[in-house]
Amino acid sequence: MKYFLYILESLKSGKYYIGISSNPYIRLEYHNTIEKGFTSRYRPWKIIFAKEYPDKKSAHKEERKLKSYKSRKAIEDFIKLERTN
Repeated sequence: MKYFLYILESLKSGKYYIGISSNPYIRLEYHNTIEKGFTSRYRPWKIIFAKEYPDKKSAHKEERKLKSYKSRKAIEDFIKLERTN
């Protein structure tokens, strides 16, 4: 089953949220309506990046790597790099 790494941006605060899902657009709806955690405080969200991976393990590995950057600039550089490839 294919999975996606996705990055959301808060339209309220500009914060980023990184996650994985088999359907990032349904997941976006969840973040914007039902989610009670971190994402509920910064609604609304929009998808600014999504990349497909062949399986959950591959997507999760890339998610962990991206979250380890802990830098807005590093995440933006990752997005730019992926868009040029």
